[in-house]
Amino acid sequence: MTSFKSIRARAAKRKGGEKALASLLPPAPDDRKLARLKDDRVLAEMTKRIFSAGFVWSVIENKWPGFEEAFLGFVPQRLLFQSEDFWHDLTRDTRIVRNGAKIMAVRDNARFVSDIAKEHGSFGKFLASWPAGDQIGLLEFLAKRGARLGGATGQYFLRFIGKDGFVLSRDVVACLRDAGLEIAETPTAKKDLRKIQDQFNAWAKESGLPLVQLSRICAMSIGQNYDAETLRRRTGGED
Repeated sequence: MTSFKSIRARAAKRKGGEKALASLLPPAPDDRKLARLKDDRVLAEMTKRIFSAGFVWSVIENKWPGFEEAFLGFVPQRLLFQSEDFWHDLTRDTRIVRNGAKIMAVRDNARFVSDIAKEHGSFGKFLASWPAGDQIGLLEFLAKRGARLGGATGQYFLRFIGKDGFVLSRDVVACLRDAGLEIAETPTAKKDLRKIQDQFNAWAKESGLPLVQLSRICAMSIGQNYDAETLRRRTGGED
């Protein structure tokens, strides 16, 4: 396998030097901050990622104030108290994107967040306590217990909520394959995901960097070489 030092050097050369590369990296995650996160913000981020999946992200961002109003600030207990009529009416509510399946996923995830909060004190505390070295285990848990949180949606949810981890974008996968990791072009099998986790863990040990920064450097080392200004305009969670 290629050392991460070599991958970082390649990314730095593409971005105009080490200083320029460092300026494009996200901050290191803070589990203490994550543990203080309120459950309504967790459910809100789940919802934003679910509605953004397969959709133009900017549309969801522009309509987000309407989402906050329509879903009662995403307070799980308030949502779980609502009648079937409330949820039916949301399918005709122009403040949001009227996708019935995704709307009902909000109700399911309100229950999910509430249940985990009862077990751990809050969903944020639960996330903060999960080891970054087992992101694939956490993603599997989210996919099984949550609604529509599998695949890339779960990865982006963790990224935007502030949990350390990687996002398997096209460029990140290309970087891993170029480095010598034998995985599929679209890695979804458990065997491939375990290989990816183990490799990121090895690079974390080698470099001392959090997974989120390793993931971003990996993405910037290969593929389309966006200039710094374009990268800054792009969504912060996308590698």
